[in-house]
Amino acid sequence: MRINKYISETGFCSRRETDRLIESQRIMINGVICVAGATVEEGDLVLIDGKPLGSNGELVYLVLNKPAGITCTAAKHIEGNIIDFINYPERIFPIGRLDKASEGLILLTNDGDIVNKIMRSENNHEKEYVVTVDKPFSNSFIDGMANGVEILGVKTKPCKVTRISDNIFRITLTQGLNRQIRRMSKVFGYKVIKLERIRIMNIALDNLPRGKWRELTQEELFQLKGKLQ
Repeated sequence: MRINKYISETGFCSRRETDRLIESQRIMINGVICVAGATVEEGDLVLIDGKPLGSNGELVYLVLNKPAGITCTAAKHIEGNIIDFINYPERIFPIGRLDKASEGLILLTNDGDIVNKIMRSENNHEKEYVVTVDKPFSNSFIDGMANGVEILGVKTKPCKVTRISDNIFRITLTQGLNRQIRRMSKVFGYKVIKLERIRIMNIALDNLPRGKWRELTQEELFQLKGKLQ
């Protein structure tokens, strides 16, 4: 359904007024600024001035320990989508992505402002992962990963990499290139067999069980917003 018809049928405003909101870039669909002629479907998150359309007005901030096999999308027609998996009563949207084959920490919210701020600063904030590869690696692999790797036509930024065991390492990135860790490892001849994100900025997975979610604490939210200033 076209976005102007969708919004008008909710009673929020007329189609013509919706077009004005679109021109002013005040509407977002699934974290992306809406353009004229855009369409929406069941399960999409529509934000007007950063607030979810049709919600009770309360802002929601969740941390999910995503299992492998769940897709980070709000599209209801995709089997195993994260929205059906979490089954939260309010419309929410994942911030960023975590590969279907990967697991660990992902944030979900209905706060359009914080989505924009996090996505704009994606190449600055830290994301920490624990990675298992298919065979033991040497210290030269650690050094090579840390110093930057040529992938997707660019050299990755220097990053912190530490050994955990013969074939497991911890890596902290300040970039968000597509399948970055998997591509970096492949350059050195290694295949990632398990990838778990354990931290985004000040939000840590800690002991949250796989497949479970919790709300951000007030202190976590305060610190997160402070880092996004």
